[in-house]
Amino acid sequence: MLLAALAVAPASAEERRNYYDDPFVQVTSGLPGCPVPEGPLMTEAEARMQFHVRSERGLRCYLEGRCRLSSSYMYDKDIIARVQKAVDFNKGFKDTSVWALGQRRWVFLKGCVRSKEQSRALEKLVGGIDEVERVVNELRVTP
Repeated sequence: MLLAALAVAPASAEERRNYYDDPFVQVTSGLPGCPVPEGPLMTEAEARMQFHVRSERGLRCYLEGRCRLSSSYMYDKDIIARVQKAVDFNKGFKDTSVWALGQRRWVFLKGCVRSKEQSRALEKLVGGIDEVERVVNELRVTP
């Protein structure tokens, strides 16, 4: 039993999960065959290493007067919910498969679109949402 427990311990220590509960949602699913991007997964050791950086980045926004909340990460769930609604409302993205990740008022767009124009339009749409500081476009064109 002890050997079995020791053999399992390293595997569970390397488990990757969303330690900071960063919102990561699929906002469209109309392009079959698009691989699911990895979300904000990390090991426990990686999460510990990022703790200080995330604390400092989150608070800096408030201290500089750019955020009304005490951490820029506190906006992310609401922002991603608004991204989902905006994309749902805009019918020009039904033939895409896109995921959105929110981290410190930045929105990372991942997945597949049909054209560069569609990619730029989606980036512009999300960039126009209130409280979004930056859009990182990681979309792939899949005709």
